[in-house]
Amino acid sequence: EAIVQETLERASQAGGIQRHGAVLAGLTRLKQVCNHPAAVTDGPLVGKSGKIDRLVELLQEVLEAGEQALLFTQFARSGSRLQAYLADKLGCAVLFLHGGTPQPERERLIARFQGGEAPLFILSLKAGGLGLNLTAATHVFHVDRWNPAVEDQATDRAYRIGQARRVLVHRLITAGTLEERIDRLLAEKRAL
Repeated sequence: EAIVQETLERASQAGGIQRHGAVLAGLTRLKQVCNHPAAVTDGPLVGKSGKIDRLVELLQEVLEAGEQALLFTQFARSGSRLQAYLADKLGCAVLFLHGGTPQPERERLIARFQGGEAPLFILSLKAGGLGLNLTAATHVFHVDRWNPAVEDQATDRAYRIGQARRVLVHRLITAGTLEERIDRLLAEKRAL
């Protein structure tokens, strides 16, 4: 509610392009809160997020089945925090690739994932959405939603030539929030 009120106040005081910028900034912060309130408070990731709790449950099932998963988020800072949290919570190696990852490190991370050294690979949408071949994954998780075309490109990292297994795609949405409205809007746009 505080973010909504702050966004409305900033938008009412601005004009033109600044007003649009204030609204988009507010929407981005609301989307981060949908992932976890700690995204804007810098608190711990333990508790307070049904989405993160459900993600952990689903990932435990993936790991118990001996499978691997890709997790896509558009927020690099959240991805970094999620990496540490999931590694601790699930007791396994969790890799993270983002736009600041140097090319040699990027190739090393991909080789580790494809070789089965780490069952979970978190990728920022911009850094991991194109040009990667990650067929070791049998699950793709979209932690936050925004652009269906970018999501599809990211999902396609697991649907590559050489993929012989089924790939399940999970889109996590926090009920009763902006995310639910975005999801409905994306479905309507796809239908068009």
